[in-house]
Amino acid sequence: MEKMTKRDLYNVIKNAMADNADVVAFCDKELAALDHKAEKAKERAAKKAAEGDALMDAVAAVLTDKPMTNADILAVITDEEATVNKIAYRANALVKAGRAVKTEVTVPAEEGGKARKLVAYTKA
Repeated sequence: MEKMTKRDLYNVIKNAMADNADVVAFCDKELAALDHKAEKAKERAAKKAAEGDALMDAVAAVLTDKPMTNADILAVITDEEATVNKIAYRANALVKAGRAVKTEVTVPAEEGGKARKLVAYTKA
C-alpha cells in the first residue's frame, strides 16, 4: 500500500463524512492550511536560492585562469567558517552553474611518496 499523505487523509475523511458539515469544514480548513504552508516553503526556498551565500561569492572571486585545488582556495579565503568540504561544495555548485570549470591536476610526490591527482577549479 502506498503511503498516505495528510492531504490524502483529509480528502478521504472529507469524502467519507460528506454528510457532516463540521467535519467537511474542518477538512477544508486543514487542506487550506497545508496549501498555505507549501506556498510559504516554496517562497522561502526561492528566496534562499536567489540570495546565494557569501562563501560562494568568495570562492567565485578567488578563482583565476590558473587551476586551484580546494586547499589553495581555502588558503586565500579569510572566512573562519570556511572548510575544505564547504569550499568543495561551493566550487561544484559554481561548475554546475557554469561559472567555473573543473579539471584534474597532478601534485608532485613528497619524499618517497606517490604523485596525487587532485580536483582543481578555474574560472569559466
